[in-house]
Amino acid sequence: MPMPGPAELAIILVIVVIIFGVGKLPEIGGALGKGIREFKTESTTEEKEAARLAKGDSSTSYAVPGAVKDVREEAGITRERREVRADEI
Repeated sequence: MPMPGPAELAIILVIVVIIFGVGKLPEIGGALGKGIREFKTESTTEEKEAARLAKGDSSTSYAVPGAVKDVREEAGITRERREVRADEI
């Protein structure tokens, strides 16, 4: 997909000014810049995490204790059901 040329960019800018007005442009630009910064930060964080996992380091820098607890509880419930079924046979 080719990049838009100067004429297309000018048309887009005119449409944005018509829709939002001149007073909102700094606010929109600030929000856009903040979004781009957050995206870059998250993407570099994800790249570092992927590189760490690729090296074989399986320890996580963050924990989800609620999810781990839920999984362990579910595994215990499944084990109990299996034991009950085995007793029925």
